[in-house]
Amino acid sequence: MLRTALRNVFAHKARLLMTVLAVMLGVAFVSGTLVFTNTISRAYQKSSAKGFDRVDVAVRPAHQEGPAHREGRGHRAGRTADLTQADLDRSARVPGAASAVGVVGGFTALAGKDGKLVGNGFQSQGGNYSGARDPRYPLVSGTAPHGAGEVAVDSETARRTGYRVGDTIRLSVDGPVLTPRITGVFTTDDGNVAAGGSLALFDTPTAQRLFGRPGAYDEIDVTARPGTGQTALKAQLDRALPHGSTETTTGRQLADDQARTIASSMSGLRQSLLVFAGIALFVGTFIIANTFTMLVAQRTRELALLRAVGASRRQVTRSVLVEAFVVGVAAAVTGLVAGIGIGAGLRSLMGSMGATVPDGPLVVTPGTVLAALAVGVLVTMLAAWLPGRRAARIPPVAAMSSVHAQASTRSLVLRNTLGALFAAAGVAVVLAATTMNGTDGQAPMGLGAVLLIIGVFVLTPLLSRPLIAAAAPLLRGFGVAGRLARQNAVRNPRRTAATASALMIGLTLITGMTVMAGSLQQSIDRMASSAIRADYVVSMANGNPLSPEVERTLRGTPGVTALSPLRNAPARIGGGTEYLTGVDGRAIGSLTDLAVDEGSFTVGGTRVVVDSGTAASHRWKAGSGFTVVYEDGRTQRLTVAGVYRGNDMMRGIMLDTAVLAPHQKDPADMQVMVKTAGGPSAAAKDRLAKALGLNPAVKIQDKQDISDGIARMFTLMLNMLYGLLAMAVVVAVLGVINTLAMSVFERSQEIGMLRAIGLDRRGVKRMVRLESLVISLFGGVLGIGLGVFFGWAAGELLGTRMATYELVLPWGRMALFLLLAAGVGILAALWPARRAARLNMLAAITSE
Repeated sequence: MLRTALRNVFAHKARLLMTVLAVMLGVAFVSGTLVFTNTISRAYQKSSAKGFDRVDVAVRPAHQEGPAHREGRGHRAGRTADLTQADLDRSARVPGAASAVGVVGGFTALAGKDGKLVGNGFQSQGGNYSGARDPRYPLVSGTAPHGAGEVAVDSETARRTGYRVGDTIRLSVDGPVLTPRITGVFTTDDGNVAAGGSLALFDTPTAQRLFGRPGAYDEIDVTARPGTGQTALKAQLDRALPHGSTETTTGRQLADDQARTIASSMSGLRQSLLVFAGIALFVGTFIIANTFTMLVAQRTRELALLRAVGASRRQVTRSVLVEAFVVGVAAAVTGLVAGIGIGAGLRSLMGSMGATVPDGPLVVTPGTVLAALAVGVLVTMLAAWLPGRRAARIPPVAAMSSVHAQASTRSLVLRNTLGALFAAAGVAVVLAATTMNGTDGQAPMGLGAVLLIIGVFVLTPLLSRPLIAAAAPLLRGFGVAGRLARQNAVRNPRRTAATASALMIGLTLITGMTVMAGSLQQSIDRMASSAIRADYVVSMANGNPLSPEVERTLRGTPGVTALSPLRNAPARIGGGTEYLTGVDGRAIGSLTDLAVDEGSFTVGGTRVVVDSGTAASHRWKAGSGFTVVYEDGRTQRLTVAGVYRGNDMMRGIMLDTAVLAPHQKDPADMQVMVKTAGGPSAAAKDRLAKALGLNPAVKIQDKQDISDGIARMFTLMLNMLYGLLAMAVVVAVLGVINTLAMSVFERSQEIGMLRAIGLDRRGVKRMVRLESLVISLFGGVLGIGLGVFFGWAAGELLGTRMATYELVLPWGRMALFLLLAAGVGILAALWPARRAARLNMLAAITSE
């Protein structure tokens, strides 16, 4: 039986090629994902670990929340006090310490030669260059910075922007624009620079002044003398430094923490990519099962003869599984090789898109190899098990007389009943999930979607007849070829269903995501346009608060007719913590357009406005009074003047900044809303930018800028998803080709007879192409229909948290998807149609 199985594999190489390709693509996606994420993760870990090579023990202020983030020292939460020069001197004198370096840093925005912000705002950092030669940052050209008018930049930023030593650069450190001269260019292992950010270094006194730490540090990095271990040095520092005000961590622990952080951040990307790989494999499973079903059907008499000469059912099933095993191993090995290439290609693609990835070899772990082999072999064998089991259960006499050819009425009734139950359960669960709140409905909706897809797949043979029959009027226009194509498409409903389902799943996901993205885009646009009357919104590029100086500068700018800051401040109300939003009470009404449910939108003195959600949680209404405890501990009685409908852009308790400011130690604005004479224009925007000194750290956006930013985000997301789901569509194309090739082989005698009675080669090609077109459009219609349903359901779930959400059907894109399905059918039919037309009619008629 083993020799028979192996002979069958090599006897049907062409027939199994498409199956190998389908499995190979899925395995390549899985192994490519693992190679890519492992390579990037290992490269970042090694690069990050180099940053700790010169740090044996790090000293930080005590009670700091979370592990240190070496690239963002200026924004640490929970710091109780800065480290002083005395702490640095004390650390340097500890026995076993070779050197101690004080570290200070924070957000620093650099402007390129085009005036735009360099890198990503959150990854634009600055720090201090210690001494004449800082071993952390080896200089490749120039000298160390000295004084307020000098700065050094990293080599990657210099390469990307074209800056050289001696050039003047524009930068901002949470304040006015500075124009220092570049004195040096250095190399660094900073992870942010590797990810496309920038790093600027000042001398220590300048850095301390710019980052608001005069004479103080964020961290002290201590290097041990030869022969002194990190643990021993840590113990000595703990004894020498003030107890309770500092904490120490070894460099080894820092590197381990950073490695875990990087691995955790990469796990999300890995899981997302593996989901799409799973989709491709799921689609490929249909093709594998379909192929083996057809192969088994073609060899029914051969299997029956084996049964007649003594082979048991188990041996017949095992022979089919041996074939599947050989196919799976071949597909897994080729898929692994292709996956390594995909991993390398993805890393190169990141580089071409502007993302800087640390150098390092491709990482192919034993786990990746085992995963590729396991996925390829198991998926193939599981898909082939049912056809093999079905073949083994056919009685030899029945198989020889072809009694087995038609499925029994009982099996069809059972299949349709199960399909209807799954589909009904899926619809019920999805509809129930739409009534739930936010994240509570995500898991039920996912379960319902899976049940519905399974149900539709099981019901697809039943659905194929009426839906394909609907195309009959169009097919009649193609004459005999059209009528034959329709009959061939419904001749074997199960085969048609399995072929169409592969395309259906891919289009379901693509359509559903397109519907959701389009609806979200429009909903956010409506939110911005309906809530904001201001012409411009001014904010920091990295999301940090603005200095109050920005508001004062804009208030004196010619052409500004109204403006208001949005200033957040924590407060205690009724035993809980709420965030107050300070606004200009006189201007806020003309800068926003928020619907008022109760009272009036009046802000001034002790009168405030509250969003409906906050009001409901506190049982407030217009005229209600409450006591607020400000951050300085003082209390005040406020009155609710009105209740408005909040949204994701604007919500909370609004009160006048004149009331809030006296209770704030360090006031800062999240945004400043501005209205200008004559409305938004290029001249008005340019006037505001110049008033702020063309500051690269500050964003000035009108409504269109906000909308375009959101649109870019959704477009990027959709394009990535389309690219990932294209794998499933490619697998679906292979499935259609496979089905048609098998169908042509099965109908060789019939095609020869049609040729003999007058159907020319062109007619045969047309018949096969139309059959492929009908099957593909059938899968396309099902996929688009399911995608619209899932997009609507997901939107209903989102609508519970977004009042402006409204379903938007992208008719143009759905028409394009239908054309894509038609294109899949036409493309997939090229080779089978050509093969059918070239059949020798006499040889075909006399074939068994």
